[in-house]
Amino acid sequence: MQDRKLGKRAPKHDPRTYRLGRALAVCLPAVPAERDWSQNVPYQMWGNDRFGCGAFAAHAALVATWTKAAQGLVMLSTETVLANYAALTGFDPVTGANDDGTILLDELNAWRRDGLLRPGQTRDYLTAYGSIVPTDVVGIRRAIAYLGGVLAGVQVPQGFMDLGLGETWDWDAITDHTPAGGHAIALVGYNPDGVFFNTWGARTFMPWDTFTRIADEAYGLLSRENWLGVPGTAPTGEGFDALLAEVRAA
Repeated sequence: MQDRKLGKRAPKHDPRTYRLGRALAVCLPAVPAERDWSQNVPYQMWGNDRFGCGAFAAHAALVATWTKAAQGLVMLSTETVLANYAALTGFDPVTGANDDGTILLDELNAWRRDGLLRPGQTRDYLTAYGSIVPTDVVGIRRAIAYLGGVLAGVQVPQGFMDLGLGETWDWDAITDHTPAGGHAIALVGYNPDGVFFNTWGARTFMPWDTFTRIADEAYGLLSRENWLGVPGTAPTGEGFDALLAEVRAA
């Protein structure tokens, strides 16, 4: 079995975090039955087999997913992913010291405020984000459909750690439900039965009832830099103005 690491620290709850579910319902169209942005995206391990950099591997997966659909594929290198992890947490990519994982809310705030490294001469600045209750399947689906993905945090049972890369995560199909730790994943597609996500470089699927059982945080992300094409609209034709106004007015 290939090595893999976790690294998501316990959720941080900030009362100022915008609750995105209502704004998505007000500003975006009805949710399609299925939408999958992950087809043929060349996801990588991004160092998550050696270090607990899953939150930043999820960032790299989202950038790849967004840009492949909206503009032209942008791939972060493993070195860039580890540099982003180091800048926020004090991790040392050379020695492996301080490999203590990431609080997702800290990553999101740094991504929005300071930007993260990406190829080219500009940093990657997140336009806005908001939390979605993990059991709000409609909200999760709407964010994937129209915003291109969701950053989610899950508590992984040991049985999933023992699966091969890319094998379906189904709670009812494993016997070892011992908690192994927290993990960050990029949700990048769905159908009526469940959600597609990237983890450890592999496009993977899990049923909705498994996701709602193991997820402990989820965030919808607005990325003008990566998700909007030249006309200023997303691949589905929507702009961000109404949604962004709703978020900023809160």
